[in-house]
Amino acid sequence: MSNYTPKPENKFTFGLWTVGNIGRDPFGGPVREQKSAADLVRLLGEVGAYGVNFHDNDLIPIDATASEADAIKKEFRKALDETGIVVPMATTNLFSDPIFKDGAFTSNDSKVRAYALQKTMNAIDLGVEFGAKTYVFWGGREGTETDSNKNPIDAIKRSREAMNFLCEYVLDKKYDLKFALEAKPNEPRGDIYNSTTGHMLAFIETLDHPEMVGVNPEVAHEHMAGLNFVHGVAQALEAGKLFHIDLNDQAFGRYDQDFRFGASNIKSAFFLVKLLEDNKYDNPRHFDAHAYRTEDYEGVKDFARGCIRTYLILKEKAEQFNKDKEIQSILAEINASDGSMNQYFGKYSSDKAKALKAQAFDRSAISARGLKYERLDQLTIELLLGIR
Repeated sequence: MSNYTPKPENKFTFGLWTVGNIGRDPFGGPVREQKSAADLVRLLGEVGAYGVNFHDNDLIPIDATASEADAIKKEFRKALDETGIVVPMATTNLFSDPIFKDGAFTSNDSKVRAYALQKTMNAIDLGVEFGAKTYVFWGGREGTETDSNKNPIDAIKRSREAMNFLCEYVLDKKYDLKFALEAKPNEPRGDIYNSTTGHMLAFIETLDHPEMVGVNPEVAHEHMAGLNFVHGVAQALEAGKLFHIDLNDQAFGRYDQDFRFGASNIKSAFFLVKLLEDNKYDNPRHFDAHAYRTEDYEGVKDFARGCIRTYLILKEKAEQFNKDKEIQSILAEINASDGSMNQYFGKYSSDKAKALKAQAFDRSAISARGLKYERLDQLTIELLLGIR
């Protein structure tokens, strides 16, 4: 893999809100002009993306008339056809409009909760119209700054009621669609409910149709909380719930930075790519990030190409890791077993428990063994630095 050219099977996708980010932040206005959804699709075609994802209002402004919406959809469809780009995922903006200032599904106002359901049903229809198979829910305003005004148990129940309602809507419409829930600890609310991937996995099991619902973990969201993102993704993979993933980067403990994939924590990015590739993850690899505010649209293309290129470089490094004789020799050694303990593992039995309780262990001899983790980690660093 010398030129790191993306292929359709890589399933690299970007949101309209990522390459369409105009560089506004809390301290400064836009630095790039707003582009149409159709023009952003053409930009993604230039950088070799497989797919494009959107919030409902990324594509159609919230106050657009029916005729305006039809014209936008026609142009968007034309751009998709021209580029061959597909729409694997869609989502609803339940956080920008002032009506959602106290949440959407968890709002104390029943009118807000009802409007959120209405908006989401319409947005699901829009996503399905363009071929989306996964629908992501990020609860950007589903939280609070003070627990004095909202009972968190009520919030959980309202969230469950909304998910159950929308699952039934999808079933009633016979859509080929699954849901992916996205966790975040804070920002824009002081605290957001179901704040980590682990929270979301537990919540899913309480739903009426848990088989329809998985997770969409995001690198930056877990790094904001100082968590090991690779471990969260592993839990989702092991549970069969990794329906989608948001790739970006983030300095630990900072605000939501949404850096280019691999821009900040390259070793963590490597182990993430290795986990996905070793386990044959086959859903979209979605880059939920945006270019630095310093960039024009040529810089946005550099950003998008950089996300793709870094992933493919790390994919190649993962293959090298798996073939490196010294690395694999150390891994084999530290995982080696003489088989003497096999009788104690697996399903419980009273005889097995009795025998295990009688087993003598030489703690001193066992603990005296060096595990070569320092050497293994250094070899990993050398591989990533390109000297192996």
